[in-house]
Amino acid sequence: MIEREIPKAGSLSETQIRDLSLRSLQTLKEMGPQIQWLHSYVTEDKVYCVYLAPDEDSVREHARRVGIPADRVAAVRRLIEPANLK
Repeated sequence: MIEREIPKAGSLSETQIRDLSLRSLQTLKEMGPQIQWLHSYVTEDKVYCVYLAPDEDSVREHARRVGIPADRVAAVRRLIEPANLK
């Protein structure tokens, strides 16, 4: 899970989000299949991204190449979903 501090992220236009996303996808393609972007959540001033990656260094290298912050990177140890609690 990556937390990116991006002021006014929630105000980015669809074109800006699309361009950034395509740049990210191209970089992932260049880095190989060991790192994958699953999805992201955009809030007012932050973007939270869920990636599959072998390690934190891969995530930070991707961010560096794309030119976006990776302020906090945390390995997810477990997924809890309401449907699984029944």
